[in-house]
Amino acid sequence: MMCIKSYVICFIERMITVAELTVGSKAPSFSVLADTNEMVALKDFLGKNVILYFYPKDNTPGCSVEAQQFNEAYETLLQAGYVVLGVSRDTVKWHVNFKNKFDLQFLLLADTEETICNAYGVMKEKKLYGKVSIGIERSTFVIDEKGVLTHIYRGVKAKEHVGALLADLGINAQ
Repeated sequence: MMCIKSYVICFIERMITVAELTVGSKAPSFSVLADTNEMVALKDFLGKNVILYFYPKDNTPGCSVEAQQFNEAYETLLQAGYVVLGVSRDTVKWHVNFKNKFDLQFLLLADTEETICNAYGVMKEKKLYGKVSIGIERSTFVIDEKGVLTHIYRGVKAKEHVGALLADLGINAQ
């Protein structure tokens, strides 16, 4: 769809045309630059379970907490057969700085054009101090080795999410 109208109207039209993702449906494909400056596509992970988590912005308090918790659980998730991918609208340069600051072990995907965000329906209207904006709703999608969605979490709390996710997946934190 070509968007000639204002951003907000265009956003609303896209929201209407994007079908709500459900458990059991095929995960939307994507191809985007990662913090390694290499293109990464969902198809690269066929045969592996993927935890695709969306967060609003690098180096913000909630996003830093969530990233650190995924990082602490990273080895446990790997041993259980999961790959972790973080997604935000930040640039590769911002992702590199964020990754280095917290010594993150997983890939961060730079969705600067909101392609993945829109495909997964995580762009939402937010209100902060009376100001309305469009931003990423903190969300996580678990995708099985065949590319099918097995778990969907929307509007998650940064401090509690990783622990709850591990429990839902039947993974004991070490």
